[in-house]
Amino acid sequence: MRTEVLAGITTFITVAYILILNPQILADPFVIGGDMDMASKISNGVFIGTCIGAFIGTILCAVYAKVPLAQAPGMGLNAFFAYTVVLGMGYTYHQTLTIVFISGVLFIVITAVGLRQAIIRAIPEPIKMAITPGIGLFITIVGLKNAGLVVSNPSTLVSMVDFAQWRSGVDTQLICGALVALIGLIVIGVLHTKNVKGSILWGIVAATVVGIPLGVTKLSAFDLDLAAKFRDFGEVSLFKMDVAGLFEGKSVTDAIFTIIMLVLSFSLVNMFDSMGTLMGAGRQSGLIDENGEVIHMQEALMADAISTAAGALVGTSTVTTVVESSAGIAAGGRTGMTSLVTAALFLGAIIFAPVVSIVPAAATAPALIFVGVLMLSNIKDVDFADMTNGLPAFCTVVFMPFTYSIANGIAMGLITYCILKILARRPKEVEVLTGLIAVVFVFRYAFMTLR
Repeated sequence: MRTEVLAGITTFITVAYILILNPQILADPFVIGGDMDMASKISNGVFIGTCIGAFIGTILCAVYAKVPLAQAPGMGLNAFFAYTVVLGMGYTYHQTLTIVFISGVLFIVITAVGLRQAIIRAIPEPIKMAITPGIGLFITIVGLKNAGLVVSNPSTLVSMVDFAQWRSGVDTQLICGALVALIGLIVIGVLHTKNVKGSILWGIVAATVVGIPLGVTKLSAFDLDLAAKFRDFGEVSLFKMDVAGLFEGKSVTDAIFTIIMLVLSFSLVNMFDSMGTLMGAGRQSGLIDENGEVIHMQEALMADAISTAAGALVGTSTVTTVVESSAGIAAGGRTGMTSLVTAALFLGAIIFAPVVSIVPAAATAPALIFVGVLMLSNIKDVDFADMTNGLPAFCTVVFMPFTYSIANGIAMGLITYCILKILARRPKEVEVLTGLIAVVFVFRYAFMTLR
């Protein structure tokens, strides 16, 4: 019991950074748009929603699936929510919650009938292996941007911040933010190397503290009004989906087609994230049956599906099984008791809302970059020897960060995979369902305006 409790605490400490990052990411489109009042409300509401959504998903892992796994809003999926769907495509926060809810309901149905597993098997192995490193690069570029380390450049599209500007006194705040992010990244790297549990969270704390004398961390932002956060949660997040808004300004056909494409995009990423985590954690913990499948896999997938829908209801992006669960498993977690402890801590984390409010984006950016490093390490699993596998995998990886869209990476990977296999006279390697999904993406690009 002691081992399970400590494992649950370890998992929470390792994944707790999501409580800081998720509200900032989902509120970022409003910051960019200059609507600071709504950004504050969304941030407050999403913080409470993140805690509750993570609690729901993780408690299901504990009492229903009985596995030592945690669930929380997924990194990459929240970026797709904020930067692609809200900022890029112009959907509102509440409309996007509706799309996430639909994907959750879809997950529940296809998991119940076993179709989710069939879809996963239909995706080519090279694409599966490339999705995680692709998301890693996407998260990295978001982190670099939030840190101020990478800035826009009219000649080269992007460039590094000019640190030499401190001499002229121009953009010193931007430079200080970049320095804070670099310090935080180094701290995380050192602590991770020394196997310190919660290295990402401690790196955020260190960067926040360093940011105080540099003027990056604003102590004046310390918010003791927890009641205001619950008020904003009730006003803008809880049960605030907007179904009718999805059809405004569009024909019914165009609206439905766009919704289907977005639901598919959320679903594909979530499926591969959760399946990869489940399989990896299952092997790590030894929870594998004689067929090589994770014990309680069906229950774990259903818990993942239910939490996706429940997360949308409480105002947060897609809730999925998090890879940080492996930290608790490494600490000895083997049963649902580990998840029970983690779930309780997620719920209790709501009282830390005042502390979270002072953490600047420059302090959380290192976490994004470092998670990108961890996810990019999976690139070694991609087979580049066969170019009909290697090129689609490469397209999957590079189209995610360079088009600022996870869905584009998956789509281009699937499309190029099918085309190359057919032109190489190896059409038998393309499953029917794989081809159908690729065709759906082709129609998406041909008929759906993304911006």
